[in-house]
Amino acid sequence: MTEDTSSSRKEASSRTETREQFPPLPAHGGQVKAIMRHFPEAQRPFIDLSTGVNPNAYPLTMPSPASLTRLPEQDEEDDLRAAAAAAYGVSDPSMVASGPGSQSLISLLPRILNANRAYILGPTYSGHETAWLQAGVPVSKFSNFFGLESQASQPGAICVVCNPNNPDGRSFSAEMLVALASRCATYGNYLVVDEAFADFEGESVANALPHPGLVVLRSFGKTYGLPGVRLGFLISAEPIAQRTRDMFGSWPVSGLAIAAGRQALLDTDWLERARLTARRARARLDGILRNAGFDSKGDSSLFTLVETEHAMKVWLHFCRQGIVTRFFDGRANVLRVGLPDGDEAWARLEHALHLWREHAA
Repeated sequence: MTEDTSSSRKEASSRTETREQFPPLPAHGGQVKAIMRHFPEAQRPFIDLSTGVNPNAYPLTMPSPASLTRLPEQDEEDDLRAAAAAAYGVSDPSMVASGPGSQSLISLLPRILNANRAYILGPTYSGHETAWLQAGVPVSKFSNFFGLESQASQPGAICVVCNPNNPDGRSFSAEMLVALASRCATYGNYLVVDEAFADFEGESVANALPHPGLVVLRSFGKTYGLPGVRLGFLISAEPIAQRTRDMFGSWPVSGLAIAAGRQALLDTDWLERARLTARRARARLDGILRNAGFDSKGDSSLFTLVETEHAMKVWLHFCRQGIVTRFFDGRANVLRVGLPDGDEAWARLEHALHLWREHAA
């Protein structure tokens, strides 16, 4: 047996051993308790860096308990949509439909938009592919924007772009996306732009509405650090927005979601401070990752992507330190890392990276 062959077998054995120790992964970020059941000796409290949610939550004034003992009034939901229209630069609330989180809106898209095939720019958030496939619509994925653009003329085409993209933070200019939406509209098709992370980046296509070929999705929870509120918005030309509202029917969102949205969406001063805080935190995160020998990628302020051949081992190492990042089944060379919340979380992340650097040296 040659030395090279022996070394290769040892490396393969090491990869197999690591894979066998690897726990089942949830479909999305979060689900920290389910993951950490496999690491009973890990430090507590657990730190969740897997979601890309703003760790600095909006200081929500909770509604009175009495307001939760009745169904929401129609004018309250109308006020919420008006607040969303103002926040996202849309001229008329009739172009806004609210829902219990942007994921619920993604799942509803195949019932809103007639499609023969969905064309998705990826790798990206898996919820889009899942929604179309579960509705019986075939999906084609493209890693190149111009490859996606070439499909806009296909009969019954729905093009999907996340901007900024999740998980790699890749972004495209509003000008490019509006041009693609116009190409789609020429053939009676649609471009869906998922702007779940756009509030902190400044590039939105929502102000191009009403547009005959454009549908925009926005997430409330990620920006305002309140994902448990479950609130999201579909923004489009009025007929599609109305169809969405009709499908949800009465009371599409809870009284708590209405109260949170009406407060936070109009608080532009808070949003500006949150943007600055997130950008500074992302720069800090990039710095400590770089010191540990990792390069950061992407334009999103709320998370970064790390490429490393040791991604699986790094993920396991973090978990043993009580820190959950996002590992992607089928993409064994990348990790997504969100922003820590508070001094203790930052210190524990730096310590975990220090231990990894010592181990790798």
